[in-house]
Amino acid sequence: MNIGAEETVQRRILEFVEERTKADVAVDKDLFDSGLVNSMFAMELIVHLEQAFGIAILGEDLRLDNFRTVERMTSLVDRLREEPVAGHA
Repeated sequence: MNIGAEETVQRRILEFVEERTKADVAVDKDLFDSGLVNSMFAMELIVHLEQAFGIAILGEDLRLDNFRTVERMTSLVDRLREEPVAGHA
């Protein structure tokens, strides 16, 4: 994925997180350690990412570490958007 597309993904994730938490968030801030995100909001994040970016987050990708920071979520989205969907390669 090109840099411009990655920055767009990151900006959209950041805007969603900041809107929902009502806080300014650095892209490398640990959202769980900071108390900004709890398990319920984590589920909202998953649904948002899937719907906003047309991806499916399953299995190993559901690890908490993939959602700790906006940077990690951006990497996850970028990777899943580049992978062919099983059965549709």
